[in-house]
Amino acid sequence: EDGEKMSKSRGNVINPDGVVAEYGADTLRLYEMYMGPLEASAPWSMEGIRGMQRFLQRVWRNFVDQDRLVKIGEGIEPELDKKLHQTIEKVTAHIEGLRFNTAIAALIELNNELVSLDKVPQAVARPFLQLLAPLAPHIAEEIWELAEFAGKGAGMEKWPVSDPLKLVEDMAILPIQVNGKVRDQ
Repeated sequence: EDGEKMSKSRGNVINPDGVVAEYGADTLRLYEMYMGPLEASAPWSMEGIRGMQRFLQRVWRNFVDQDRLVKIGEGIEPELDKKLHQTIEKVTAHIEGLRFNTAIAALIELNNELVSLDKVPQAVARPFLQLLAPLAPHIAEEIWELAEFAGKGAGMEKWPVSDPLKLVEDMAILPIQVNGKVRDQ
């Protein structure tokens, strides 16, 4: 965390077993993928680990109540449906391009939309867990099993596909300029 390279001689090596024991394997996996592009080096941060832990805890609270009963319902608002398809498009492209950090960011964004809901619509729950499965397989499969979704599991189902019609923006904001200065929108 002090910006130095990890080294046995410096005694600043972080043992992944200790991180897994304290925070879980999914948290460590997400943090390592979220640190930035694969080719870039990044400093280790326990605050980053805790951030990924909070994200996974929020996912759990969105999908499962205190009695381990799933909070999945029916119906979906058009705005949430649009956000889901945008997320499917982003996560698919970013995983294919090995840009895991931005794929995780898109899932965090969608998960934040789910916080205000009493129940996650099933039309969102299944694809969300499928998108999460390659990045955090343990929690995705656990929620999938609790939800009793049919199929082989979140990581084994056919990858979700976005609907191109739901990716189109309905409205665009255009600036109005007079003599080179923005006067209105």
